[in-house]
Amino acid sequence: MNPQGERWTAERVLALAPDATSRTAGGKLAAAGTWSGAGAHGEAVWGLCSGSGSKPYQTVVDLNGPGYRCSCPSRKFPCKHALGLLLLWTSGEGGVPGSGEPPEWAEQWLGDRRERAGKLAAAARDGGPGRGGD
Repeated sequence: MNPQGERWTAERVLALAPDATSRTAGGKLAAAGTWSGAGAHGEAVWGLCSGSGSKPYQTVVDLNGPGYRCSCPSRKFPCKHALGLLLLWTSGEGGVPGSGEPPEWAEQWLGDRRERAGKLAAAARDGGPGRGGD
């Protein structure tokens, strides 16, 4: 688990990248001007990244795990947007304020993720799927 408020290092973030191209692209997105609505609270970091489309990409990272969700079409996990957001957050230069609650779109994904994790933990305690309550 990520102790609340503990910032990761850039090295830790870059180690998550699926390849060198993603590391480079994520580094280019680690600029405050690229992001709006960014924030961090508890175990989550989120933000809106302006891209080539008319709508910004919604990016959220659950620091437990970690887990990632981005509305971009990339098939890489984490995508360059998640890497860029995490790198911006690690810099501590004010691009990702450390307070506030996640926006609805981020909270929905985080809530769904917590619910799935709870169900998996309950199934593991009960002996796995289909093994309890005969």
